[in-house]
Amino acid sequence: MFGFGRKAPPAPAPRRLDLEVNGRSLPLAIRENSRATRITLRIEPGGHALRLTVPPGLPAGEIDSFLTRHHGWLMTRLARLPENAAVAGDAMVPIRGINHRILLTGKLRGLAEAGMDKGEPVLFVSGAPEHTARRVADHLKREARRDLEAAVAIHAATLGRPVRSIAYKDTRSRWGSCSSDGNLSFSWRIAMAPPHVIDYLAAHEVAHLKEMNHGPRFWAACRMLCPRTDEAKRWLKQHGSRLQAWRF
Repeated sequence: MFGFGRKAPPAPAPRRLDLEVNGRSLPLAIRENSRATRITLRIEPGGHALRLTVPPGLPAGEIDSFLTRHHGWLMTRLARLPENAAVAGDAMVPIRGINHRILLTGKLRGLAEAGMDKGEPVLFVSGAPEHTARRVADHLKREARRDLEAAVAIHAATLGRPVRSIAYKDTRSRWGSCSSDGNLSFSWRIAMAPPHVIDYLAAHEVAHLKEMNHGPRFWAACRMLCPRTDEAKRWLKQHGSRLQAWRF
């Protein structure tokens, strides 16, 4: 018997430890992968955790040596992220690329609304202070839904492709997705990005309704829908981790 159709044995559970990087203690998950031929280190979106993928049976000494050699790289990359990304009163949270200071109103009714205070963009947040993060997240979800649904409608009409549904999630590994049957999904955190980046994300996923790949025809469709595609891609690559760093 050759065992065709048998399930592969489950991958071993990752080892977990804490790694000190420039005074910060970060959880590190070490996972063995049978297809890995070298060690790879990944900073999880937002910079709150690390993941190390290693070939099976790699000696602990080699892992320690790798982490020591890459300590400087980790310090440099983590320094680009905000040290304190807690959502609380007086924090500066971006909305459509513009920083808004969170101003707690002290009112009982729990809601959040963008406005101006003494010439400064602010996000007025009412309700109990311990619910501030949730109020801000709810506001961002509403703004993401409003902007993305409008952009998706325009781009889908341009391509003549139907959209079955749109979902909003707090995904960390991707900003959006498109299924073969026309279901789109977006990270609501994109509401913190500038408008042209939000429009690009909508165009990107709508373009997948026509081309379920990232080949030349896909990118041609994407750039036709959103002429600032390349600029928006660069923005996300440079600033995307900062949006993921906020703790809601």
